[in-house]
Amino acid sequence: MADYDSIGRTYTATRATDPRIAAAIEHALGSARSVLNVGAGSGSYEPSTRQVLAVEPSVVMIAQRPRAAAPAVRAQAEALPFADGEFDAAMAVLSDHHWRDQGGGLAELRRVARHRVVVFTWDRTTVADLWLVDYLPGFRRLATGGMDVAEVAERLGGATVEPVPIPHDCKDGFLHAFWRRPEAYLDPRVRAGISVFARLDPGAVAEAMERLRADLASGAWARRNAAILTREQLDVGYRLICAELEPAS
Repeated sequence: MADYDSIGRTYTATRATDPRIAAAIEHALGSARSVLNVGAGSGSYEPSTRQVLAVEPSVVMIAQRPRAAAPAVRAQAEALPFADGEFDAAMAVLSDHHWRDQGGGLAELRRVARHRVVVFTWDRTTVADLWLVDYLPGFRRLATGGMDVAEVAERLGGATVEPVPIPHDCKDGFLHAFWRRPEAYLDPRVRAGISVFARLDPGAVAEAMERLRADLASGAWARRNAAILTREQLDVGYRLICAELEPAS
């Protein structure tokens, strides 16, 4: 669990809406007019053309929401204070892995949505597929808990799962956004915006960053990762899960 009241104070310095990911989420929402955004954070990816209500437990994150952002309610994903089917759609963006009861939160998304549920998340089974784990093997341990994408889709009632390739110049600084910009991880501000770093041993992180710094300087990193250096986008495990619910009778 990440405590965003503690680690989220500079979140918006490196985390922003990437328009290409936003377009994929917007498309997945379909014709929904009212949308509940659960674990909404500072308001990234909230569609401006729909009636949106945000749910966020952290006062620090709510304070960083722009003035024009959707109104926010302090609540937990596992106990949403709304009636059954109150919204056309419910969405969650890179937040379900932070919920105390992931299954309970997914059930709540289904309960409050009339027509569809959209979840943008990361497939933990891909943890070993990117070079970052070579420097921080502790990521493997952190990725063993919680549900994989297939189970999330099953809990949502047999949802579709689509890969979302991440562009090399992604505007949102989440964990694997810098797959072609390794020097970014050397910046403490970037790491502060990625919750997983707060869950790792600080000494291990410092040692890993020194190894990365040395490999960048010597060219070793570029030699090992030559295959991705010309890629415009890469599948690094991010998935868009969309569940069509039974129409209201």
